[in-house]
Amino acid sequence: MRILLTADPEIPVPPGQYGGIERIIDALASHYGKAAHQVGLVAHPDSRAQVDAFFAWPGARSQHVVDLVRNTRALRLAIKSFQPDIVHSFSRIFYLAPHLWSHMPKMMSYQRAPTRRTVRMAVRFARNRLAFTGCSEHVCRQGRRGGGRWHAIHNFVDVDKYTFQPSVATNAPLVFLSRIERIKGAHTAIEVAKQSRKRLLIAGNHFDEGEAGDYWRNVIRPELGKNGIEYVGPVDDRQKNLLLGSALALLVPVEWDEPFGIVFAESLACGTPVLSTPRGALPEIVRQGTDGFLSNDTAGLCRAVGQLGQIRRRDCRQRAEDAFSSRVIVQKYIELYAALMQ
Repeated sequence: MRILLTADPEIPVPPGQYGGIERIIDALASHYGKAAHQVGLVAHPDSRAQVDAFFAWPGARSQHVVDLVRNTRALRLAIKSFQPDIVHSFSRIFYLAPHLWSHMPKMMSYQRAPTRRTVRMAVRFARNRLAFTGCSEHVCRQGRRGGGRWHAIHNFVDVDKYTFQPSVATNAPLVFLSRIERIKGAHTAIEVAKQSRKRLLIAGNHFDEGEAGDYWRNVIRPELGKNGIEYVGPVDDRQKNLLLGSALALLVPVEWDEPFGIVFAESLACGTPVLSTPRGALPEIVRQGTDGFLSNDTAGLCRAVGQLGQIRRRDCRQRAEDAFSSRVIVQKYIELYAALMQ
């Protein structure tokens, strides 16, 4: 099978540091290559993914009109050169516009809810020659409002890169690992840790400008260095593995409808339960009382901290292996490709 993957033009594949979907695309390319498929990639010029054919986007901005036109032309030339059996786009659907009515199988994958108008227009032009996937059933439910064929295929982690920790120290900390902005709930994590009398390690990027900068300076930074609340900064893959593996639980009480959240799957791969809210895709990831606890309020999350002893860390790891491993998810994509090519 000849598979052409596309990524948004802003971040290389794989990313230098952060970039969740770019990691997913890089892993897909690697797994497809190992399975003897021919893989092409259209992505940022600095991409270093191991593929059979690479095509660089000439435009670096997804939202810029001129770059939109340039990249649409670049994808047309890549398709003409690579002659794929299927095009799997993780980039702008507009780039596919000239090919929507062609009989070439095409798949458009979304990491967040698309606009109904965009989906409706694509379905009208492509008819039955375009399939959609969402990184969660939550995303798919919103996408289906615009029509088309939608398949929920979760994001994944390479579970072999995460060390399963069957137990942790009695004084193990809670860990918040995410971007430090209000919608990720770092302030709630602090309050839960304080009320539960648990240490909290906060990891991730913070911002210095705008609303997120104000949030960091006025809400989060004044709490650091007190009551066992510490900021450890951004972490790389090795540090993330150690941090999550040594945690009592991952505590990221999101205040928005999370489309997926790879960090939750990463935590489970380490055997570490998840504490969050039942927003977006979280109920698809966390089985209440088995992989962690979901609650809409601080009091509920505090009660959940006291119930963490009921969670078996082996069940958390098994959940990651069964539902969010690269082995499982890659096979789902391959099966969907085959169905589209029939």
